[in-house]
Amino acid sequence: MVDAFCGTWKLVDSQNFDEYMKALGVGFATRQVGNVTKPTVEISQDGDKVVIKTLSTFRNTEISSKLGEEFDETTADDRHVKSIFSTEGDKLVQVQRWDEKETKFVREIKDGKLVAVRLNNTHNLM
Repeated sequence: MVDAFCGTWKLVDSQNFDEYMKALGVGFATRQVGNVTKPTVEISQDGDKVVIKTLSTFRNTEISSKLGEEFDETTADDRHVKSIFSTEGDKLVQVQRWDEKETKFVREIKDGKLVAVRLNNTHNLM
């Protein structure tokens, strides 16, 4: 299932990203850089692990884990979160949890393009 996502993808559009970063408490200067950065995302598999590399002029990150296995992640804005990958139908899902908050990223392929949607932005779990 993850095979469909393997490849190199370029960010074309990011809707409501500034509002998302504000909700996370990201400072003005970092938000300005984040709003103009158009990263390249490389998705691959290493054995039974999903590997996602995000490459940009601002910062490069790499995360890797088996589906269903929680792992520690330091996000591009320096949050320390617990993340987990799963699949839901033909979608690759990543959930990040920190400080009783959660963000869910849903990635899917539409018309030959990788579409990523952020859901449940920073809502409290309790």
